[in-house]
Amino acid sequence: MSNYSVFLPSYSIGDDVYKEIPKVCEPYGKKAVVIGGKTAMSKAKDALLQGVKGSNIEIVDFVWFGGDSSYENVEMLKKNPVVANADMIFAVGGGRSVDTSKTMCDQTGQPIFVFPTIASNCAAITATTVIYDANHVFKELYFPKKPATHCFINTKIIAEAPSDFIWAGIGDALSKEYECTFSSRGNELDHTNLLGVDISRNCVEPLLKYGQKAYEDVKNNTVSYELEQVILNIIITTGLVSVFVINDYNSCLAHSVYYGCTMLEKIEKNHLHGEVVSYGVLVLLTCDKQFEERDRVYRFNKSLGLPTCLTDIEVEEKELDKVLDKALITEDIKHVPYKITKEMIYNAIMELEKLNL
Repeated sequence: MSNYSVFLPSYSIGDDVYKEIPKVCEPYGKKAVVIGGKTAMSKAKDALLQGVKGSNIEIVDFVWFGGDSSYENVEMLKKNPVVANADMIFAVGGGRSVDTSKTMCDQTGQPIFVFPTIASNCAAITATTVIYDANHVFKELYFPKKPATHCFINTKIIAEAPSDFIWAGIGDALSKEYECTFSSRGNELDHTNLLGVDISRNCVEPLLKYGQKAYEDVKNNTVSYELEQVILNIIITTGLVSVFVINDYNSCLAHSVYYGCTMLEKIEKNHLHGEVVSYGVLVLLTCDKQFEERDRVYRFNKSLGLPTCLTDIEVEEKELDKVLDKALITEDIKHVPYKITKEMIYNAIMELEKLNL
């Protein structure tokens, strides 16, 4: 047996949670630099400054992350002297801005604290980052040695974000249980992977139970019990699965479909990650002949306006060759219980099209 370590994420949640910053962060130094998206930083700035007020922590600057999670932007940030001289990094925003800071801090060794301003994915607590190339096309996954030091989930800021983000977050979180249990099917699992796979089995039901109400509450900028449960599901439950399981089990065909779709410029411009992944979930369930479960998720997607057909994500049948060729070379479908072919994915997509007639 080889030696290995598992670093578990920690988090705080609430509508005034930034008041916990000094207690959690002061042991790591005095100078913090906020890195994030421009909109995200503007939404969180006052609450962050108020959170460190009267403490030994000073926020010395707010720095834009560069617009995409890429190695080029990681290098740009590393060369910024304000960033390089910070005792700690406060990563603010959504998946791409957080992943950029996570990748950078893994290379520099700086402590990183994450402040998600939307609940669209689990990037805030995972030890994985998604890297895109200069054309905004998926390049590869990067694996930091451990998750962020702590995650501060401000439910008020998330409730006041555009509702499309929680909508897409629900779509992304739907994939975790189906992808994890599918890709690990038939394998003898050690303790760590077994724990991660079992946690994944708690992803779908809370979304189906609370998702509609949470989505409506964000439309009304209202913090509620249902919204908190969905936020925790999107960020924490799915994130813990990612921390425990090997990457072979972490994602599968639903994400391969998404990465294939990134070959089309309109996907990146007009559609959110989780939105397209939710369509990929239907493809996976159809391909695996889980028709009863597929129909249940199909009805849920319809109720939230999540995609159920190619038209919903602006993909034409003639573009599927390019999409599926990319999907087949992703790492996500290398570890599956049976070989997945281009024809199988295409047939599943066409079967979904028939459901929408």
